[in-house]
Amino acid sequence: MAPRNLLCMRSNFLFGSRCWMIQFSAEMLFKSVSFRLFGVKYGSADAEPLKNEELLHNLLTMGVDVDMAKRRQPGVFNRVGTNEQDLKMFLLSKGAKEEVIASIISRYPRAITRTHESLSKRWDLWRRIMTSDLEIVNILERSPESFFRSNNNLNLENNIKFLYSVGLTRKCLCRLLTNAPRTFSNSLDLNKQMVELLQEICLSLGHSDPTDFVRKIILKNPFILSQSTKRVKANIEFLQSTFNLNNEELLILIRGPGAEILDLSNDYARRNYTNIKEKLFSLGCTEEEVQKFVLSYPDVIFLGERKFNDKIDCLIEEKISISQIIENPRILDSSINTLKNRIKELVNAGYNLSTSSITLLSWSQKRYKAKLKKLNIG
Repeated sequence: MAPRNLLCMRSNFLFGSRCWMIQFSAEMLFKSVSFRLFGVKYGSADAEPLKNEELLHNLLTMGVDVDMAKRRQPGVFNRVGTNEQDLKMFLLSKGAKEEVIASIISRYPRAITRTHESLSKRWDLWRRIMTSDLEIVNILERSPESFFRSNNNLNLENNIKFLYSVGLTRKCLCRLLTNAPRTFSNSLDLNKQMVELLQEICLSLGHSDPTDFVRKIILKNPFILSQSTKRVKANIEFLQSTFNLNNEELLILIRGPGAEILDLSNDYARRNYTNIKEKLFSLGCTEEEVQKFVLSYPDVIFLGERKFNDKIDCLIEEKISISQIIENPRILDSSINTLKNRIKELVNAGYNLSTSSITLLSWSQKRYKAKLKKLNIG
């Protein structure tokens, strides 16, 4: 064959190969960019990336924050079957707005894995407690996990039956579902253990009505059913031994203002109480005054060491005596900025904090402003 012909064949071969390589590279680049745009890894199976692309398109169209959803539960985006459209139509039928639905999925994307049948059954169970669909929608908006976290409707149904059986009213269950919905995702055995413990505590302290006792504690502290029995036991022992309470005094405390302390880590409760005692001792208080202070307002135990000390120091610097603080512990609910601003405003209005009541430091903003207005007018 002539050299010229060989050269031509070689040129055509090289040119053709280069064209094929360019075409192949372009196709790969397009696919890579396309799937990277939606955050989906390209794989050998065509069905999965196409399905994910459809899912992402649906979510974006619905206004879902896809980046947030991926950070929260990335595994959802690897699922072949999802029900985002069914979920949307279901929640719309219950009165939820589109932006609320988008927010629910953004924060708890696993919601789109629930079937219409499962959603309907769960909704019907919740309606045994709540009086309207709108109430449920409001809970979902605040805490989507509470409804979608579990898919075990039988466990939910059994928990509802059990809690009714131990004397909890619909009002009490409504409060639980609104404030501590995880109670209904607990295993039935876990809820039984806590209720049985509370009943035992009631009887051991000489109270003859365990049903009333359990109901009052749960109304005061709806989160207690999500705690461990070990923690609750330890905190009751801490309260009884620290404050030298008799059975009647302990009963009054734990079914009243001290109910929420039962939630705390026992180490945290002991550490905070030790700090309160040491701080007040340093300011001249007696053991009796410290105990009176804490028992009159047990929520003070929730204040960490630094926060408690800083608030006490702030008040002392503003010429408020420790005896005034002991008599009005609720003022420690207010932030340091609120305390400083109010003290300054009251002094400017001619209010004498050393001789007058300091309770207004803890009043609601509306009530406080009304009082300040009167002082300025006067």
